[in-house]
Amino acid sequence: MSHHTLGHLPPTAGRHDAGGPATLSVSGLTRKFGSHVVFDDLSFTVEAGQIVVLLGPNGAGKTTLLRCVVGADRPDAGQVFLDGTALDETDPYVRGAVAAALDDMDFFPDLSVAEHLELLAFAHGGDAAEVTEVITELGLDPARDQLPATLSSGQRRRLALASCFVRPRRVLVMDEPEQRLDVRGREWLTQRLLREKAAGTAVLMASHDPELIDAVADARIEIGT
Repeated sequence: MSHHTLGHLPPTAGRHDAGGPATLSVSGLTRKFGSHVVFDDLSFTVEAGQIVVLLGPNGAGKTTLLRCVVGADRPDAGQVFLDGTALDETDPYVRGAVAAALDDMDFFPDLSVAEHLELLAFAHGGDAAEVTEVITELGLDPARDQLPATLSSGQRRRLALASCFVRPRRVLVMDEPEQRLDVRGREWLTQRLLREKAAGTAVLMASHDPELIDAVADARIEIGT
């Protein structure tokens, strides 16, 4: 049976106080594969300007939870809410508010890195200046004219992150964003996440990087067996 804890933080971390709905709320979420219970009756909130980090060993269910949160997978019980309303990934409001970088993220195969990011930015009301800034910050300048299939695994990871940061967002969901980033990349990610927090973004992420977690986390949720 999976369990979760909120610890090493102020008592209010990861919990919602009265006064209005949390930006992102997970209520009673349960996911099973056959007789295997991945997580059971899991509830927590992520407020605007808060970073909640999922902890646990590989295979504990962190990725499955993130997929359920963004609607890429269906829980067996429970519900995810955005601003107090049940999250529907087909709703234009949800698509405009929630940016996600998961491991199985698809890219437009016939568009270059720059074209892919420009399309995402323009579709959500962003601009070319933001695209240029993010490409530079993530060190993707040498690959800006390459197609996704020609990118290294590290470059693909950076493109997934860039896809989140070139567009407006109120909720950011990321699965181990530090993966395949070098020391400089991880330093950039830390600073970027602190900027997201300061801008009022609600961030839910899984991570195995203790330094990153210590630097950015407001709450930690442990998922294990």
